[in-house]
Amino acid sequence: MDIEEFYEADERRRRSEEVELGRDWHDADGSRYELSWVADTGELYVMLEPAARITEDPFGDAFGSRVRAGQLAVAVVGWIADRERLLEVLDGWQEEMPKPNSVSWITERLRSHQVRRSAAAPG
Repeated sequence: MDIEEFYEADERRRRSEEVELGRDWHDADGSRYELSWVADTGELYVMLEPAARITEDPFGDAFGSRVRAGQLAVAVVGWIADRERLLEVLDGWQEEMPKPNSVSWITERLRSHQVRRSAAAPG
């Protein structure tokens, strides 16, 4: 889903505080991701930004094309109930983010801390 569909699907997301956990995560192919947590829903999500097309103007200056909201793909990768647990699970993220294929670190942290993909269904 794109970022607008993500927010429209649950209005709590739009109103909630979000904690940004870096904008320069990369996968093995070099694609760039942002990682954020929505306080009111507990959702940890990644947003994949398509590679910007770099062009040169007639004066030799390079610039990137603008990315529209509909081009920002979002995926919920985990559910973490509170900020304390979030900080525990992702402790050290600032050091890991600049490394090659850093998205794999996120995946491993979520797996090793047994983070679910969604909230538990009410019993």
